[in-house]
This record gives sequence, structure tokens and C-alpha cells, in this order.
Amino acid sequence: MLAWTLVLFAVFQVLNTPLITSAAPAGIVSHQFAWTPEKAQTILSSWEGRASLFAAFGLGLDYLFMPSYALTVALGALLAAGQRSGWLARLGTWAAYGVFTAAFFDAMENFGQAQQLLNGFVTAPVTHFVGVCAFIKFTLLLLGFLYGLVGWLTPKKR
Repeated sequence: MLAWTLVLFAVFQVLNTPLITSAAPAGIVSHQFAWTPEKAQTILSSWEGRASLFAAFGLGLDYLFMPSYALTVALGALLAAGQRSGWLARLGTWAAYGVFTAAFFDAMENFGQAQQLLNGFVTAPVTHFVGVCAFIKFTLLLLGFLYGLVGWLTPKKR
């Protein structure tokens, strides 16, 4: 799972390269955190022609990536939780469930981004919705990843 997830992550790095512009220095992530319709529209306008195709393809491919990263990070958190006891083990279980919740918010975020990119619905509610979903997604992913990493690097229970 880890190898497959890393391959998909590498593909996303390639897809994101044409999306990096002065308006979107972080590519698609800049669009996720645009927060205002004006900023989102400026980013979308900077993705003229071929770049917008990369963005659309990336949004679709992300639906394949979601279960991959969710399973990979959740399994890492659960493996780390299995080496713990008490509240630390329960925290790992919650971190793993949180990663699946992150994937759900990723799907909702992509839906909002697709509405903006493909249908021109660059409105304040949609832009704010995308930003909130992205924030929750990245927060839950980071928590799950950090739990798994710290759990792997720290001494195990005896």
C-alpha cells in the first residue's frame, strides 16, 4: 500500500507542476486555500488551456488516491496503536478513523473545486466550503501521519 500510495503521490507532483503559477505558488493547494471568490478566480484564470486539463484530471485521479492514502496512513496509525496500551492505543484508533474522515472531506473538497473549475461556480460559499474541507482534511491527515510516525520511532510497550 505504501509503495502504491507513493507512486500516486509522485504522479500528483507531475500533475501539479503546470498548476504552479504566480497566482498559485503551491498549485492546486493554493486553489484549495483561496478562501475568496476573487482569489479562486485569479488562480483559475492563471490555469489557461492545458493547465486546466491537468487540474481536472488531477481532481478525478484524486478519487483513486483517497482510499489509497487513507488505508496507508490509517494502517500505519493502527500498527503504531497496536504497540501501545491504554489511552495512547485509543488515540491511535481515533487517528486512523480520522484519516478516513479526511478522505471524505477530500472528496467534498474536490467536488467544490470541480464546480469552480468545470462549471464556473466561483462563489463565496463554494470557495469557503473548499477551504474548510481542505483545512479539516490536512489536519486529520497530519494527525494520523504524525501518530504513525511517532509511534514507529518511539519505544514500544513491553
